[in-house]
Amino acid sequence: MIRKHVEGFREFIIENKVVGLAIGFVLAGAVAKLVTALVTDVINPLVGLVLGQAKGLDKISFHIFSADILLGNFISSLIDFMIVVLVIYFGYKWFRLEKLKEKEEDKKDKKK
Repeated sequence: MIRKHVEGFREFIIENKVVGLAIGFVLAGAVAKLVTALVTDVINPLVGLVLGQAKGLDKISFHIFSADILLGNFISSLIDFMIVVLVIYFGYKWFRLEKLKEKEEDKKDKKK
């Protein structure tokens, strides 16, 4: 009985590509940390110097009445997001993942 469930679990993992999905999540987390470090430690100080903020981009803010608008943190997050999107896009193109999708669609068409 247990052996049957273990075999079923094994087939589930293989057929649904669970291992590849798990590897993708781990790599995505690593890339996100790397990009965050790049933006925080390299890009923000450089942009801060260009804008005249010696402490970096995170310190850029402006005041409206009694409110402090922290624009630098938003810009930093936006840069972080754009770099992650570019990494995903170029990774998709570099690994030619669209070709894999076309091959899977061709296999489905041939089965019908």
